[in-house]
Amino acid sequence: MTEQHVSQHSVNITDKFWSHYIETVRTEMIPYQWKVLNDQADITIEKERNDETIPSEKSHAIENFKIAAGLEEGNHYGWVFQDSDVYKWLEAVAYSLQYKYDEKLKELADSVIDLLERAQEKDGYLNTYFSIEEPERRFKMLAESHELYCAGHYIEAAIAYYKATNNEKALRIACRLAYCIDNHFGYEEGKIKGYDGHEEIEIALAKLYEVTGEENYLQLSQFFLYERGQDTTFFAKQKEEDNSERPVIEGMSKFPLSYYQAHKPILEQDTAEGHAVRLVYMCTAMADLAHLSNDDEMLTACRRLWNNIVEKRMYITGGIGSTVNGEAFTADYDLPNDTMYCETCASVGLIFFAYNMLKNEANGRYADTLERALYNSVISGMALDGKHFFYVNPLEVKPEYSEKDPGKSHVKVTRPEWFGCACCPPNLARLLTSLNKYIYTIHDDVIYTNLYITNNTTFEINQNPIKIDQKTNYPWDGMNIFTIDTIKETEFGLALRIPYWSKTSNIYVNGQKWEGNLENGYVILHRSWKNGDEVTVELDMTIQKWTANPKVRSNQHKVAIQRGPIIYCAEEVDNGKDLHLLRIPKDSNFDYHFAPEVLGGVGVIKVNGLRKAYSSDWDHQLYRIDEQETFESDLITLVPYFCWANRTPGEMLVWLSK
Repeated sequence: MTEQHVSQHSVNITDKFWSHYIETVRTEMIPYQWKVLNDQADITIEKERNDETIPSEKSHAIENFKIAAGLEEGNHYGWVFQDSDVYKWLEAVAYSLQYKYDEKLKELADSVIDLLERAQEKDGYLNTYFSIEEPERRFKMLAESHELYCAGHYIEAAIAYYKATNNEKALRIACRLAYCIDNHFGYEEGKIKGYDGHEEIEIALAKLYEVTGEENYLQLSQFFLYERGQDTTFFAKQKEEDNSERPVIEGMSKFPLSYYQAHKPILEQDTAEGHAVRLVYMCTAMADLAHLSNDDEMLTACRRLWNNIVEKRMYITGGIGSTVNGEAFTADYDLPNDTMYCETCASVGLIFFAYNMLKNEANGRYADTLERALYNSVISGMALDGKHFFYVNPLEVKPEYSEKDPGKSHVKVTRPEWFGCACCPPNLARLLTSLNKYIYTIHDDVIYTNLYITNNTTFEINQNPIKIDQKTNYPWDGMNIFTIDTIKETEFGLALRIPYWSKTSNIYVNGQKWEGNLENGYVILHRSWKNGDEVTVELDMTIQKWTANPKVRSNQHKVAIQRGPIIYCAEEVDNGKDLHLLRIPKDSNFDYHFAPEVLGGVGVIKVNGLRKAYSSDWDHQLYRIDEQETFESDLITLVPYFCWANRTPGEMLVWLSK
């Protein structure tokens, strides 16, 4: 076969399911968030948990930039990383403009770029907190400061905005900022031999290298990654040398080095430790550096961390982070359902990690996890109206416990309008508006389908344009149809992912069944393609009961219900109180139907189950001698997990007794 050069160009999503989300972000979420950032929204900003140190009176994010730029007077308000809310909003705007151009939105974003240029200091430094409040502490409290974290988010936003609008000012600000960082960090004498407490700059510098071709950006990204964990006294020495008694962030000093993934060099880390978002951001950068630098050691380390997450430390919804204390991983198989964290940002970060692993190697297990997180724990982070959000995505909720148990104050029953720490809403927005880039990856002459989403995509194979139209009613239907549009007959491979949950599958090419072997989760169709060729993929959408590893103590004698990529849950609004009394016996019959009138149109599952009988003689005793339990028949209604808490507040349960 002749060697083929394959490149991907435009990807246009026309999918009914995902276009709704992208349009909601564009028309509702982005304008709403802009009002919030300008303190113009009449909303209640909630603390994400019971903690009086959380600033939640207002956002003040745009005002901070105006003060830093000298346009207004005043003090910085909000978290030290408040700038990143604006940057992630800007990145979502960039992707949204590529999806559907909006001149007024572009003018608004251009004005933000102008403001950032005025706020940037002469040496390229850009951070409103330290410019306004403590310029003498620049880069001197990196465990807490989030300076490089914020810088990374701006660089990512600038790259996206430059690609969308060709705004060179946005990219110029980013390069000046990167130059400033390069002047301060590195192995050379007089530079800081250290790293930020929250990984992000490493991701951004790798992207900046790809856009500009400047090798020093790639080298600086490598420096930050490889330096992490080398000197385990770095943070302590900075704190000792700091002359201020004022913490940058209250309470950060109590966390161990593993919280920052700084307990050992990255190549020696083999378990997912610490703050979940930081961990997956680090892994995202590691996977990208492995790809860009052909770094086999880095890739091997990525695989170890990946395996530990998905095999021992990930929820069935794709959520990660088992404890509110440090928003962190804990231990293998420690996956409590009612006190977990499962931050929306962590699942977004897991998708970033999965995607960069797919760039390294075509393995369906990465796309499986990407899909799992996307359809479950990511979009559960946003209400159907696009104006209410979850920071935490629990798998079990009882409202009274969330209200009265301090250890469950982070487990919300309904989505708040905004948070004091508002990292999740704009992170969700930038992911959803850039969803088109996750559908395909390319290796050699093979186009790998990672997600089944209705779209049309243009590829170029040896300067010959190829258009692939994908049509589907996923995730409600397992039928997916690909049509090839080409001027001349062209040879390449089309790889179709067979998801982990599809126990059977059928593939047809122009009506003829294709008998192909599964290779790392994909069936690869290598052939010479003609104009009008059609490929049909039929996936098994049978309702399934899933059990957890026996070492997961929280899920013993329980099952979770899944259909296609969607995890289902029971809500009080459909099933009454005390959901823990429900039981799904082994021989239960399931019925699925699509309900256009429910939650904007979702698939609903009914199952003939049982409810443990509760008699009044229990009212005056807490314990009694064990005796035969009695059950009553009950028709249980299950809805997709991602849309729970969009109706009457109440209990929710993913894992049900069997």
